[in-house]
Amino acid sequence: MSFLVSKIRNYLRYRETVQELSRLSNRDLNDLGISRSEIRRIARGHAV
Repeated sequence: MSFLVSKIRNYLRYRETVQELSRLSNRDLNDLGISRSEIRRIARGHAV
């Protein structure tokens, strides 16, 4: 059961990170050193 809960929490953290980064302008992302195409990869790394 805790494995499933952990997977769900990781997915929710991933989704939240994608949404937050996607809301940023290209300029804001550039200031952070992130390109729009990297958002999902970065979110996956954050969700682990």
